[in-house]
Amino acid sequence: MPKILICDPVDPEAIAMMREAGLEVDVKDTISPEDLEQVLNNYDGMVVRSRTKVRQPLIDAAPNLKLIVRGGVGLDTIDVDYARSKGVTVLNTPAANSAAVAELVIGLMLTLARHITVADAGMKAGKWEKKALEGTEIAGKTLGLIGYGRIGRLTAEKARALGMSVVCYDPFITVKDEGVRAVELEELLKVADYISLHVPTTPQTKGMLSTAQFAQMKPTAFIINAARGGVVDEAALAAALVNKTIAGAALDVYTEEPPKSEGLLQLIALPQVVALPHLGASTVEALGRVGGEVASLTIAHFK
Repeated sequence: MPKILICDPVDPEAIAMMREAGLEVDVKDTISPEDLEQVLNNYDGMVVRSRTKVRQPLIDAAPNLKLIVRGGVGLDTIDVDYARSKGVTVLNTPAANSAAVAELVIGLMLTLARHITVADAGMKAGKWEKKALEGTEIAGKTLGLIGYGRIGRLTAEKARALGMSVVCYDPFITVKDEGVRAVELEELLKVADYISLHVPTTPQTKGMLSTAQFAQMKPTAFIINAARGGVVDEAALAAALVNKTIAGAALDVYTEEPPKSEGLLQLIALPQVVALPHLGASTVEALGRVGGEVASLTIAHFK
C-alpha cells in the first residue's frame, strides 16, 4: 500500500478520498524541515503547499520517494528538475486557487483606493478622519497586469466588470481577450494606475520591479503583489514609497515568510502599505478545490 505524507494543511475530505482509494496517509502538517528529512524515506509520496520547501538535500534523503504534489500553482519551492532527474514525478494544481487570488487582487485595489485599512484602524483608535481619507474610484482607471496566465485573465475579467481598462505584459502569451491590450513592460509602467504581478519567481523575474521601474510609474500608481516574493525588489519599493515616487502598495507575499528581517518589517509598517500574511488561496472554496485536485492526482498516480 503506497504511503503518503501530508506536510502542509490539506482539506480533510481530500485526505478521506485518498484513504478510501487505498492509500495510507499520514498527516504531519506542521512537521519541521529537520524532522521531515528524517522520516521522508518512509513514504512513496508527499503533499506540500507553500510552507514546505523540497530542495535537493531533502530529495537525496528520500530515494524511495516517487511523487511530490504541490497544492497550488507555484513550483518555486521545489527543485523540480532535480526531482524529476531522480525519477520523482512532480505535479501541481494550477487552476484550483485562481479565482481566490483574482478576487483578492480586486479587494486590495479597492482597499488602496479607499484607504479601507487606514480608516478601520483609525475608527478602532477612536479617530474620525473623514476629511483626511478622501479616496479615488477604480472605475476609469487602468490596471496593468504583469503576467497573463489563469489568474491574470480572471483578474482582468473582474476589473473590466468594474469599469477599468486593462493592459498586460506577457512575452509568452498571445492575448486574444476582448478589451485587454498587450503592451511592452515600459508602456505598462507608464500608463497603469494599478500594477498587479502574476509571474513565478525565476532568474528573469527576480526583482523585475525595482528602482528604475518605479521611476517610470505615475506618482499616483499602486503596486499589488499576490504572486511570489522576490519579483518586487522590497528595499527599492520601500524607498519609492518613502520618496513618494509611487503612491502605495499591497503585498501578500514576501521574500521571507513570515517576515523577520528589519528592512522587510519596516516596509510592512509603512502607512502606504497594505500587508497580508499570504492569504491569496486561503478561502474555503479554494482549499476545497485544491484538496480535491491533490487527492485525484495522487490517487491516479498510484493506480
